[in-house]
Amino acid sequence: MSANDAVVPARRQRALIERRKTKMARSAHAYARGNTTRFYEWLASPAAPKLPDGPAVWICGDCHIGNIGPVADDQARVHIQIRDFDQSVIGHPAHDLIRLALSLAMAARGSDLPGITTAHMMEGMLDGYEAAFPDNDEAEPAMPATIKLVMKRALRRSWKSLARERLPGSELVFPLGKEFWPLTAAERRAIRHLLREPRTDALVTQLRHREPQGKVQLLDAAYWRKGCSSLGKLRFAALVDVDGNVVEGDDLCLIDIKEAGAPMAPRAVGVRMPRDPAERVVMAARHLSPALGERMCATRLLGKPVFVRELLPQDLKFDIARLKRKQAHQVATYLAHVIGQAHSRQMDAATRKAWCAELRRSHSRTLDAPSWLWTAVTGLLSVHEKDYLDHCRRCVGSKE
Repeated sequence: MSANDAVVPARRQRALIERRKTKMARSAHAYARGNTTRFYEWLASPAAPKLPDGPAVWICGDCHIGNIGPVADDQARVHIQIRDFDQSVIGHPAHDLIRLALSLAMAARGSDLPGITTAHMMEGMLDGYEAAFPDNDEAEPAMPATIKLVMKRALRRSWKSLARERLPGSELVFPLGKEFWPLTAAERRAIRHLLREPRTDALVTQLRHREPQGKVQLLDAAYWRKGCSSLGKLRFAALVDVDGNVVEGDDLCLIDIKEAGAPMAPRAVGVRMPRDPAERVVMAARHLSPALGERMCATRLLGKPVFVRELLPQDLKFDIARLKRKQAHQVATYLAHVIGQAHSRQMDAATRKAWCAELRRSHSRTLDAPSWLWTAVTGLLSVHEKDYLDHCRRCVGSKE
């Protein structure tokens, strides 16, 4: 290892820690999204409400607003599904509902919406979630206008749209600067080797309906400073040519390589999951979001578990930091419906029926009798807002 190979990651790690602190200080909503650890600590504390008895299924584990959005499958069809699985485990489905509810409540607070709107959102969430179960008589929620706009944008996007965002220049290289950072020689060699692996070759070529031929060529790669809770882990973007003909340029693709770590979400007692974190992430994706899971594979890079996926132009996220009063209930209902679909497809008819019955038994439809979901969200709100202010105070103190 060269001296530069040792210095660059250490310097990068320090910069990422500072970036994480700054990003989480932007708003209480950003703080809650980036602090999964605190979320599960509180749920395990005596202050948390007793949750309804739920079946053990694959859950997202970090199901906030930004981790749901349009994704394309390997046939270029676009679906709205969960799009992040770093925290995924076989666990309690209520954890996904509470995580989404907290995210929506934070967005409502940041939008200066009255408390009654948050209460209506929580009720709408349970209606939308239950509507995803085929044995239920709840009406399937319509797609809200806010989400329709993102969906239309996703359907219009092409490779050129993605290239303009990630490769703004005329050359086939990542623009080094705020978003993309230079690699060490060892990192570049490791990425080139990874792309030659049969499983990676097969992943990249499958979206173009080709047989793996070992012609995948790395054109450029960079460290990708992205996300918040994952900052500090390995994250690389790679520009790849599939057919070996760079001149034609019709088979270029962008590859996302991300390190997988141990989840903070608690798994259900007695269940078995892959020990390898990257294998766990890919298996969770295939259960929760088949459109995305079939476009992912697990491998190792520089001795660490990573999962690999090709980025498609249609893959977008919902960034609803502010909500309008009229749309809040619709958005909450619809997003909970997406989670319900991800959970429901993993259950047999008897399990679905029992889980829906438990949900109805354990919550009241009246606003003056808060359910376990309402109690959990109000408790988490107070904890996160206090922690957020303390975090901001520490950030200010560290700069003085």
